[in-house]
Amino acid sequence: MTAMAAMQKDRLIDRLPAVRGRLSEQAPLSQVTWFRVGGPAEVMFRPADREDLLAFLAGKPEDVPVTVLGVASNVLIRDGGLPGVVVRLGRGFADIEAEAGDLICGAAALDINVATSAKLFGIAGLEFLSGVPGTIGGALRMNAGAYGKEIKDVLVWAEAADPQGGVHRLGLDEMGFQYRRSALPADWIALGARLAGEPGDPELIEARIREIQRQRADSQPLKTRTGGSTFKNPQGHKAWQLIDAAGCRGLKIGGAMVSEKHCNFLINTGTATAAELEALGEEVRRRVKDDSGVELEWEIRRLGVPATEGGDHG
Repeated sequence: MTAMAAMQKDRLIDRLPAVRGRLSEQAPLSQVTWFRVGGPAEVMFRPADREDLLAFLAGKPEDVPVTVLGVASNVLIRDGGLPGVVVRLGRGFADIEAEAGDLICGAAALDINVATSAKLFGIAGLEFLSGVPGTIGGALRMNAGAYGKEIKDVLVWAEAADPQGGVHRLGLDEMGFQYRRSALPADWIALGARLAGEPGDPELIEARIREIQRQRADSQPLKTRTGGSTFKNPQGHKAWQLIDAAGCRGLKIGGAMVSEKHCNFLINTGTATAAELEALGEEVRRRVKDDSGVELEWEIRRLGVPATEGGDHG
């Protein structure tokens, strides 16, 4: 009885401020990640809207870690789960509006929806987003790009919340974009962005989106449990070519496999654990380093704790 009482006393959810959205304990994450693996969130918070999120950040204890998940397309959650609070931004953060030839988008807006909304508004220049899996929040965090363009090429400003709930509007220079990264502090939460476009013919925009979708379908294993591009392209190289040259195409560890269609993609063939996927990625890195001398850098974000360290989280 005493142990049970101690457990109840230590529940994180009891230390958190009241919210208008939803708080839930031990929330499963494996069904929301594209890889379909990983342990639970200690606490999941789905804020009702921006004000709910900002009030939560202002009121939560400082020692409580916060992790934001979008659609978890480029994320590997370890088997022990994620300690602290996992924030999932929903409909209240997914608005897309046109203003003076630009688009103002919430952080939870899907990249594909931004591209198709731009078409409806007759705004060109954002078609590349139809080839980026994920949300605007994730795109801001990693300067996402595809088919010759990146977020840095279209950003006017971004808004983000600091750990205390303060809101900051950041210009292009302040975002400090580099290849697949930004200078946005790790503990800030992207809220939205203004993206610059130009007047365009909706039919031509639609044709470009269709072409991007066709190229993706032809070159990437889209209908599998994957996490998108696993490694960043090193300077002067393409990651998939280095992986192929190192003999890793089709390589397996347990239920994890290097895609035979595009070998910069890891696949959960159905039974993989996060540990197997991460071990496979590290084995690919080792073989590429031995073969070419090039050290691959993970593009996929690996979050949480292994099952052996997970305690109550797994």
